[in-house]
Amino acid sequence: MPINFDRSYIQSYSSLELLAKQAVEGFITGMHRSPYHGFSVEFAEHRLYNAGESTRHLDWKLLARTDKHFVKRYEEETNLRCQLVVDVSSSMLFPTIKNAEGKEWNKLKFALYGAASVMELMKRQRDAVGLSVFANELMVHTKAGSSQAHIHYLYSEMEKWLEQSATSYKSNSHVSEVIHEIAERIHRRSLVVVFSDMLDDSKQVEEVFQSLQHLRHNKHEVILFHVVHQEHELDFNFENRPYSFVDLETGEEVKAHPHELRKAYQEKMTAFRTSLQMKAGQIGVDYFQTSIEDGIQNCMLQFLLKRQRMMI
Repeated sequence: MPINFDRSYIQSYSSLELLAKQAVEGFITGMHRSPYHGFSVEFAEHRLYNAGESTRHLDWKLLARTDKHFVKRYEEETNLRCQLVVDVSSSMLFPTIKNAEGKEWNKLKFALYGAASVMELMKRQRDAVGLSVFANELMVHTKAGSSQAHIHYLYSEMEKWLEQSATSYKSNSHVSEVIHEIAERIHRRSLVVVFSDMLDDSKQVEEVFQSLQHLRHNKHEVILFHVVHQEHELDFNFENRPYSFVDLETGEEVKAHPHELRKAYQEKMTAFRTSLQMKAGQIGVDYFQTSIEDGIQNCMLQFLLKRQRMMI
């Protein structure tokens, strides 16, 4: 028997939005209802009353029946605002690999899918989300919103960057300058989620973290997803033959044999990651190195854990 699809319903979603919905639904399958409770309109459960807290939400009927004090808890209707910040510079186009579905995959697509999945989580919690896209400058910046039209607009903006290729787009990343600008343009306390490979032309980690500290000084919470490719960028795992390595941002070319450089390269990358981790901890930024081989579930999990800590 043929199945009738509602074509208008399907066409109302972008491909990125549909994929984000699938990723989120797969992630939350088997999970309990939202653990983020506030006082809203839909009852969730009871909890024991703690001496000294407000009696406004005591369940008096239950008290009369059981002679015990219980507080009503409700599914949260929050005013959390989240600003998604995505690095679309040329270095994010590395590498071109096949994902589990056999589709071309790189750091940029990983970052966009990760941001879209976080946005879907936000939408399900009725929270507001904004988008900032940058390379050598801030190319897109929207204020946080929660309307369906606003969310569709953000998906459409992100989809514009999905088809970028190394031959069609070249741009350096100026992470520190852009983060400073974003800090000046977000006027209400928000959770700022950054997706970047942190390959700033300046190579100055200190400058990047000064800009992140600007966000923290303005009372924003920050998650930094350091997007990497484990096999090539961290392990430097290439075949045992000469290569020509080309910088996607500057076009600079270096001919080298991976075997001769691997140990020194790995040491420098380990030192770089350790420096990022240490400086992030010093200023209260949640730093997560996330490899594109591992999928976006880690991004969603860390986002939810950060959100839970903010609500406690």
